[in-house]
Amino acid sequence: MTITEATNAREWDAFLTGRAASPFLQSWTMGEVYRALGQDPVRIEIRDGVNLLGICFGHIVSARRGRHLSIPYGPVFAGKPDAALLIPLLAALEERTRNTNCTFIRMSPFWLDSTENDALLSTRGFKHSPLHLLAEHLWYVPLRTVDPWEQVGGDAPDVSTARPEEELLMELRKTTRNLVRRAEREGVTVSASTDPVGDLPHFLALHDETRKRHGFTPYTDRFFREQVAHFSPESQCSLYLARYQGEVIAASIHMHFGGETSYHHGASTAKYAQVPASYLLQWTAICDARRRGDRIYNFWGISPEGAKKHPFAGVRTFKTGFGGKSLSLQPCVDLPLSPRYRATRLIEQWRKWRRGF
Repeated sequence: MTITEATNAREWDAFLTGRAASPFLQSWTMGEVYRALGQDPVRIEIRDGVNLLGICFGHIVSARRGRHLSIPYGPVFAGKPDAALLIPLLAALEERTRNTNCTFIRMSPFWLDSTENDALLSTRGFKHSPLHLLAEHLWYVPLRTVDPWEQVGGDAPDVSTARPEEELLMELRKTTRNLVRRAEREGVTVSASTDPVGDLPHFLALHDETRKRHGFTPYTDRFFREQVAHFSPESQCSLYLARYQGEVIAASIHMHFGGETSYHHGASTAKYAQVPASYLLQWTAICDARRRGDRIYNFWGISPEGAKKHPFAGVRTFKTGFGGKSLSLQPCVDLPLSPRYRATRLIEQWRKWRRGF
């Protein structure tokens, strides 16, 4: 077994897209997005001879609460999580961060939430993170007759049959289905931009309004620009625009990678709050993903069942109205590398309490 820095972008992405779950956040291009933002990518690959057994992408974050290596939805292994692969990978990551002044490694793997996976991490020194790195409770719509996410941790199954559009439509909650149709009757139109970079200012303006209205901590405009600029040339990013009376009133950024479409960012105006444009926008994106041949439409994060104070509680009803299933992932974990991590942990525990998690 050999563990080295990865250098082949094509081979990296081919391995990732061959898995049952292939999160775009572990793609080679995502590393280039972070490089453009000044956060150096770290890409480690595990091989048994010529065969890839696993990959892991992370980026170094310089934060006031502590410089650290952030690993979004990784590592990704050929099979299910395995100590035989995890142990040497961690050794390589610690070596890679030795001269970077990182105080901890924060990892949010795209692994099923299970006692086995939790034990695997805890026995290696990981602690549950005070704050989440990414969504840990996902809502998704299977677009094929076989649900690939029932096999998370394995190879992508052969799923050659698309589910009928009418079947998907009938799985929408009755209220959601009526709002989709009402938006059509009221003259809302939805289209995927042919120039996502040029049309991005529509999204940025709506996103700023949405941020002020709901008071959440946003991604920066620079992050959105780099993400769209890097992914859209490969047809891996779509910017959807919903128009009403000639005005863009809702917009969203969707990522396409490995047979999955992810609803990653959304925004809307309060000016036409009674016009259900966002419902038609999502239904249009679902239908486009189906026609594209995707296997999964990922609505991204929701609150856990029954949670009322969770920051994602407000979007749960909206997302689940489109039918689908939930997927609970391994909670985010930290691997301390320095005694200074204790101060970071105390600060983040306070922030977690303030945010309502």
